Amino acid sequence: MKIALALAVTLALVLALGALATWLIARHVEARFPPTGRFVEVRGGRLHVIEAGAAGRAPDIVLLHGASSNAADMMRALGERLAQTHRIIALDRPGHGWSDRLGGPEMAQPARQAAAVADALRSLGVERAIVVAHSWAGAVAPHLALDHRDVTGGLVLLSPVTHPWPGGTISWYYGPATSPVGRLFTRTVTTPAGALLMPAVTSAVFAPQPVPQDYLEAARIPLVLRPSAFEANAQDVAGLYDAVTAHNRRYREIRLPATVIAGDADGIVYTDIHSRSFAREVPGTKLMILPGIGHMPHYAAQDLIAAEIEALASRLGGTVESRAATP
Repeated sequence: MKIALALAVTLALVLALGALATWLIARHVEARFPPTGRFVEVRGGRLHVIEAGAAGRAPDIVLLHGASSNAADMMRALGERLAQTHRIIALDRPGHGWSDRLGGPEMAQPARQAAAVADALRSLGVERAIVVAHSWAGAVAPHLALDHRDVTGGLVLLSPVTHPWPGGTISWYYGPATSPVGRLFTRTVTTPAGALLMPAVTSAVFAPQPVPQDYLEAARIPLVLRPSAFEANAQDVAGLYDAVTAHNRRYREIRLPATVIAGDADGIVYTDIHSRSFAREVPGTKLMILPGIGHMPHYAAQDLIAAEIEALASRLGGTVESRAATP
């Protein structure tokens, strides 16, 4: 009895310390990385949007980030250089960065996130934009291409997740966050543990390339350490296998120009299963497999990817401009 009581007291103390550390780290992160964009009202709440450039040469370019990330990641890699000639719109996906989750676990579905993104883009006056999507957001972009054609004119997918993969496994730490004790787990364990593991995890994501020196700060990655953001991220990742399993059969219906760029040294997602399969199934897709490049091609090959986005923009520009000029 005394041993059981001692263990219970010890566990309660550890959880209390974890909760205090979580609160302190989360408050510090929010103070260090406040919103830098504006908020757009959509059904169920607000999405945080970062804009750059101006309404110059059509079309607009929309940037969608992957898991454990936010809009600043894509802006850091591509937004500044593309903003010289285009209007750039980077969004925090629902529950990430400073965007509201817009609902419960059902918002983990890529189709629901695509609908929320489309609502925000309509509010911003966007028509037939090029959607540039990295990793997890590669499951969102096809929904935009199929179900929200008014705001989507073309796709550029970077190391996307688009198809079911062997086993459907995910990283171990997402499981507890989506379990019945998830809220206790994310409010006592994940934030301090995540702060300690973040450099190592980031290195694995960039491998075999090195992590840019200013990446964690410039891309505001610590925002994912907040309990609400970690829960949203865990729900997104945990539901991704079922989502792409249900949706990939529709890819053959996509009739928009698309470019897929991935590395052959990607240790996070299977390039053959996702990128090559999507390119085979979507008519006219341009596929580029970069030798020796890992999961972050928008950092490892910035100039090439910016050039490919510009090339697709040139293909679409005349059509969009002509449409805009029609009385």
